[in-house]
Amino acid sequence: MCGIVGVLGTHEVSPLIVEALKRLEYRGYDSAGIATVNSGRLDRRRAVGKLVNLSDLLVHDPLPGKSGIGHTRWATHGAATVVNAHPHKAGPVAVVHNGIIENFRELREDLAASGYVQESQTDTETVALLLQRAMANGASPADAARSTLKLLHGAFALLFLFDGEDDLLIAARKGSPLAIGWGDGEMYVGSDAIALAPMTDRITYLDEGDWAVITRAGATIFDAQDRPASRPEARIQLDATRIEKAGYKHFMAKEIAEQPVVIADALRHYTTRDGAINLPESLDFSTVDRVTLVACGTAHYACHVAKYWFEQIAGLPADIDIASEFRYREPPLLPGAVAIFVSQSGETADTLAALRYAKGKVGKVLSVVNVPTSSIARESDLALPILAGVEVGVASTKAFTCQLTVLALLALKAGRDRGRLGPDELAQHLNGLRALPGLMNHALGLSGDVARIAEDLARSEDVLFLGRGAMYPLALEGALKLKEISYIHAEGYASGELKHGPIALIDDTVPVIVLAPRDALFDKTVSNMQEVMARHGRVLLVSDATGLAEAGAGVWRGLALPECPSLFAPILYAVPAQLLAYHTAIAKGTDVDQPRNLAKSVTVE
Repeated sequence: MCGIVGVLGTHEVSPLIVEALKRLEYRGYDSAGIATVNSGRLDRRRAVGKLVNLSDLLVHDPLPGKSGIGHTRWATHGAATVVNAHPHKAGPVAVVHNGIIENFRELREDLAASGYVQESQTDTETVALLLQRAMANGASPADAARSTLKLLHGAFALLFLFDGEDDLLIAARKGSPLAIGWGDGEMYVGSDAIALAPMTDRITYLDEGDWAVITRAGATIFDAQDRPASRPEARIQLDATRIEKAGYKHFMAKEIAEQPVVIADALRHYTTRDGAINLPESLDFSTVDRVTLVACGTAHYACHVAKYWFEQIAGLPADIDIASEFRYREPPLLPGAVAIFVSQSGETADTLAALRYAKGKVGKVLSVVNVPTSSIARESDLALPILAGVEVGVASTKAFTCQLTVLALLALKAGRDRGRLGPDELAQHLNGLRALPGLMNHALGLSGDVARIAEDLARSEDVLFLGRGAMYPLALEGALKLKEISYIHAEGYASGELKHGPIALIDDTVPVIVLAPRDALFDKTVSNMQEVMARHGRVLLVSDATGLAEAGAGVWRGLALPECPSLFAPILYAVPAQLLAYHTAIAKGTDVDQPRNLAKSVTVE
């Protein structure tokens, strides 16, 4: 979500901060701003909309200084206006903030009683005013920050800059990620390593409740009890943080095209040359009696597919939960269970909160993440990276299929550990997974056909997706992708549920996209298609050549995928679902990589 950058430099920092904020654009935002200290004077610039608007403002009204902070804001409290944009300034302090201060109303009332009145609608300005009041009462910047942090309830990453202090930043983290970067006579702060990669490869991640006093000489870190704390320094792989379109028009197009490569990389990492699964032996499913899978959005649909795999392959009962609902329904968790938390960023606030709820209640907490240094990874008993590489497009593509790949391997290991899979059957399944990159390359070759179909879809107001078995959650994912980036209303349904209500929506204006490989459930799906066509619905059938031939007349359009093992068809069939969303968005002229109202990394509840 919101992006934070801070620099204590030896050169002008405004260009550095703006460039770092550009690397955080993938998170989603609707305003941006920076503040600097120059000759002891604190000043700021803010603009609504894309970062180019802030850049234009800085051309006409420069902001000099070698110390500064910057922010891209995704609006929560208060609309996207200049007044509500960060940094917020109150007297001698400027602050940028990611998260939500839950008790800001009570704090605002207390401040108002002391004569400190807000100009904005945000919860963040309250924090700046609290520091202003503390410093007016004689507190030093560090003491003011310490006392203010004790008053705040909620989740936050905070970064403070002070008037008259050109060699001081104070950072704090509770719930939202924040990292300190180390340079040669320079120091940096960022929401994640991607923002800091051009400046340093030496990173220290703040732990939950930490706050830090940062100067050009280094950083002094304190824990939640204000005790000096030592946090390890990590070296980041700069290649892993590179953000380039590589000749593609959009990041989403590049990331769709990368799927055969990254899935092959994941399979090489998690299997051996002699065909065995290479997962930690400490993860033993032989005594596990239940798996709980928790995630949000696209990652939740990956969990939904994995539920079918764990139950069919391993005979292991599997629950799936939306992370934002998980702990509020107070699910009974047993010591014999494994809880699996799936998140691309590893910082998803609801998923992290659900993980913390489960810790100590289940036998093992496992995470499947794309960022092995993330909060979710660090707080898990075992973290499995999906190895998708940086994913910039807000609508997840390669992370989804890599999540599915790792979850499939987990289900196969569970089947082996529980004696449900013999060596020959396990080898057959692994060979099926290894065939997927080649099959996905074939699916990517359908892009031109999909683009022509998308011209018609772009004129629709409603689209339905249908699937049976493990293709049902893929129908949900296909619908999510379409509405995320094309803004067309789309819904996914289990094919058998069509006649239990959704069929009332069918007429000749509603395309129905059916995801149906020629498998054991195909004939039943064809019956549901006939129900649609009898009501003049337009069916786009995504199947293999055999399925398309057997579907009979009346299908509006067809997309022929290569045959693949039915168990892992959701991974292959994700490609045409993604291409349909992408090309429909192109036809409509919407913002593919940064769709309205959405953020890549949702770090607030």
